[in-house]
Amino acid sequence: MTEPTPTSSPPAGEPVLLQSRDARGVYTLTLNTPRSFNVLSEAMLSALQAAVASVAADPQARLVVMAASGRAFCAGHDLKQMRASPELAYYQKLFAQCSRLMLAIRQLEVPVVARVQGLATAAGCQLVAQCDLAVASDNATFGVNGIDVGLFCATPSVALSRNILPKQAMEMLLTGDFISAEEARARGLVNRVVAPDALDAALHTLVDRILAKPREAVAMGKALFYRQLETGIESAYQLAGQTMACNMAHDVAQEGVQAFIDKRAPSWRA
Repeated sequence: MTEPTPTSSPPAGEPVLLQSRDARGVYTLTLNTPRSFNVLSEAMLSALQAAVASVAADPQARLVVMAASGRAFCAGHDLKQMRASPELAYYQKLFAQCSRLMLAIRQLEVPVVARVQGLATAAGCQLVAQCDLAVASDNATFGVNGIDVGLFCATPSVALSRNILPKQAMEMLLTGDFISAEEARARGLVNRVVAPDALDAALHTLVDRILAKPREAVAMGKALFYRQLETGIESAYQLAGQTMACNMAHDVAQEGVQAFIDKRAPSWRA
């Protein structure tokens, strides 16, 4: 929760969030207020929410890359903006807005991959944890250090505790200590750690592997994966069995299994 520099505006003439979509249906959302370490200001939260909604409305969307410009990935909420409105109602509205964004990321049918090139702290670390996958440069650092200013990172703890073991999460939350990218990988917060100049190559390799799989199966799998995590084991197996049955009955699995039997590539890889 490092306090940002005095301005949280993007470079002159640029939006707070950059959005692009390639021909394959891969969206790249780039936090674009580098002078304030890409804090989650009200404007940034609104822009992200709108962008995620546009992905959700696109039936041809395949994947989202969550990226950032400058030295930091995201330094959490905008503390100066928060301090300027010291009212409970305002804070409740702000954190509810952030929670809606995090849930919207989870509810997307397509995978969301964080591209972490630098500091990710407090709600910025939460954003990484909320993404389905994460690739980080080896100079990235991660923390939930709101406690340093007297604010326990309660909402970040929700996503963090669903990525790493409880005692590891609690230590980070209570001490405010940062961990390295390699430690984040060892604890399960990120999937890959590479040198900064290899970050995009590692990201593209991961993206390409996911895009080689059928969208329908990925969408069913993502929805089931998170639903079963939040339920008891008996209910989880019921949900999983139903999902596998629906997936197997779908054309993509029928074609995939037949292609395996025929010793050929399935048509959806053509």
